[in-house]
Amino acid sequence: MSEKTGDVDLTGAKLNTGVWLVKVPKYLSHQWAKATGRGEVGKLRISKKGNQGKPEVSFTLNEELTVIEGIDDKSVSAPREHPLTMQTVGGQTLAVFTETAPDKIALEGVVVQRADCRPAVSENYMKLKRLQIEESTKPVRLSQQLAKAVTNNYKPVANHAYNMEYERKKKEEGKRARADKQQVLDMLFSAFEKHQYYNIKDLVDITKQPVIYLKEILRDIGIYNVKGTHKNTWELKPEYRHYQSEEKTDE
Repeated sequence: MSEKTGDVDLTGAKLNTGVWLVKVPKYLSHQWAKATGRGEVGKLRISKKGNQGKPEVSFTLNEELTVIEGIDDKSVSAPREHPLTMQTVGGQTLAVFTETAPDKIALEGVVVQRADCRPAVSENYMKLKRLQIEESTKPVRLSQQLAKAVTNNYKPVANHAYNMEYERKKKEEGKRARADKQQVLDMLFSAFEKHQYYNIKDLVDITKQPVIYLKEILRDIGIYNVKGTHKNTWELKPEYRHYQSEEKTDE
């Protein structure tokens, strides 16, 4: 129970209400949870004809709650009969509390009897236990052989196209050795004497230089056009321009 800081309703203590603390199997608590509202979940029988004068106590689950969901084998159901093994509380003081509202709890009573509720051993119960064990040992992930190739858009591939293109460019640039800057400048000026505008791919083919290195040099002597007729091309800065007479200007 979470810690509460509000007032505690002690009406149960004033009434001297005694309650039983009973441990039940997990499957039984799941079946009880299916009961709608405060519907009846079963019957508790107390007989005074037990061994050594002790009463015999048993719980019988309602028949409509014996159906266990998620099991294909319809012959397997929850056991109905559950004998209770009674135990003494001993020197402990135990109490039961309930939440009546947010930050409010109430004392339902003091524990006067402890008990273990266990299913009666039967063929039906053994089937249920076997299925539970088999279910718990199933692997979370299973390998499955496909009868035909996966044709949706999420089919796994060994390598994506953009990764292959990146690797190709990386290898290609890695093979290009950087030339002396002045040598690259001479090649660029020679090229721009023939044409005013070049895209970066053409300049890479002409100079045989890595793209990053070539762009560093172009920023010193050139202008990159981001709009207009010659968008995405390089041209020389005005102070470096010296074109052939027939291509001095395109305007």
